[in-house]
Amino acid sequence: MSLSSRYFQRFLSYLGVIAMTTGFSPYALSDSPVSGSDLYNNGKFHNASGEQAAGLSSLPKIIWRTLGQKSPDASPSEDIPVVPLDISSLDKLKGTLAVKLGHSSVLLRLDEGFWLVDPVFSERASPVQWAGPKRFHEPPITLEALPDIEGVIISHDHYDHLDKNTIQQLDKQVKQFYVPLGLAKVMQNWGIAADKITELDWWESASHGSVKLVATPAQHFSGRGLLDRNSTLWASWVIMTDNERLFYSGDTGYFDGFKTIGERYGPFDLTFIETGAYHQEWANIHMFPEEGVQAHIDLQGKWMVPVHNGTFDLALHAWYEPLQRSVDESRKRNQKVLTPKFGEIIQLQNPEPKEPWW
Repeated sequence: MSLSSRYFQRFLSYLGVIAMTTGFSPYALSDSPVSGSDLYNNGKFHNASGEQAAGLSSLPKIIWRTLGQKSPDASPSEDIPVVPLDISSLDKLKGTLAVKLGHSSVLLRLDEGFWLVDPVFSERASPVQWAGPKRFHEPPITLEALPDIEGVIISHDHYDHLDKNTIQQLDKQVKQFYVPLGLAKVMQNWGIAADKITELDWWESASHGSVKLVATPAQHFSGRGLLDRNSTLWASWVIMTDNERLFYSGDTGYFDGFKTIGERYGPFDLTFIETGAYHQEWANIHMFPEEGVQAHIDLQGKWMVPVHNGTFDLALHAWYEPLQRSVDESRKRNQKVLTPKFGEIIQLQNPEPKEPWW
């Protein structure tokens, strides 16, 4: 790749870094209704800690770092291994199952019903599909091949977690969407029926058959456009059946909320913990892998799956670094970590650690 091409690719990828750290995009999609939440005042949601993401004044520094300080391994030089997923193969397995589909997208089978967490199937995590962070790999299964879905869980509105095209295509096969406050109006604008969307504030819960969900705190921010910064809430999620408890962090900086969640709802059989797109400049809204392991410990987790990595170039570090650092820190702390290839099946009754594939 020529020097000019490399810098052009970095210019496109910085759009993703900006979206993850400042909420900037040239596209404002909707305003949010006023909420009665304690987290909502002066027209915006706020972190309980008062922490804020970098603002537009940080753009020059972020662009400079992205253009000049990115790791040469920010994107893989070879194809990432992906295991094709056939839903019929899941029918042969018992108990709770989990499949990492890409980035933070996870397919779950809970009490024989299927669930999706932050599903993103588009080629780019971007407001447009001609620019912005492009996938390193195809999903292990197509949207068309997915079974009927009991519920879709969304953590927040950033493009690498809430994908309009995916949501619209999934609509016909999804029974219910579970989202943080403010996102119902956004999704209704996309054509999703109001009665198919359940909005929750932090610590509010909802039941869906035998599955119970609790929207729990996270330390992050929201925004899909220049004018809608923090107009919708962000959350982590507790996912419970009669027999197991799972936790999904969404995007978050490390904070004392993990310990509180662990005390209220732990121990957890499986935690999906954000471990990518970190940098000291935005450490308050994205965790370093070592902090992710500490969060897992705070949550009283048994097995940890590092997510928010391996699919999009959204940071300055090497693409494989979040996985390696998570494994290294887990070994130091005597914690159990699972790093499956995309498409590999995790059986919660008998998890099998995998050899590093990166």
